Amino acid sequence: MAVVGAASLLPLLSSAGLWLGGSLLVGALANQLPLAWLSPAFGAGSPATLAPRLAAYQRYLRIRRWKRWIPDAGNALPGGITKASLARRDHQALLRLVAETRRAELVHWALWPLWLLTVLWLPAPGVVLNLLFATVFNLPCLLLQRYNRLRLQQLLVCRATALSALASRPPS
Repeated sequence: MAVVGAASLLPLLSSAGLWLGGSLLVGALANQLPLAWLSPAFGAGSPATLAPRLAAYQRYLRIRRWKRWIPDAGNALPGGITKASLARRDHQALLRLVAETRRAELVHWALWPLWLLTVLWLPAPGVVLNLLFATVFNLPCLLLQRYNRLRLQQLLVCRATALSALASRPPS
């Protein structure tokens, strides 16, 4: 009887092992990516183009209401950085944070298709459950990383515009 009970937990345990192991592996690999690969592309937009995109995230996704519920696992692995710890407002720190949002987004894009592996051993309902799990746990994180990156890009563009205006002002 105990063998039947343990066997019925096998699909759950194997799925949990897949997600835990996959998350650790993908996160560890992402932490090894050179920062230069994640650096923002210049020409991110102007305040006029970034503002409507941010407004869409806020209006249609209501991202400000639920973003606080998304955990930050940036420091879960050695060498990782929690996004909240980068509270400095200098240009380099903001650029680093933009790069970290790219890293986090790559992690969640790489994690999402892990559900496909469950086709190898789970019946259809288990595969669908893993697809739902992958979507529910990765899609909000992807959206949040893009939203945060837009906010940071808007801040960087506004600062660059302000500095340019100050530099072009004749001395008084």
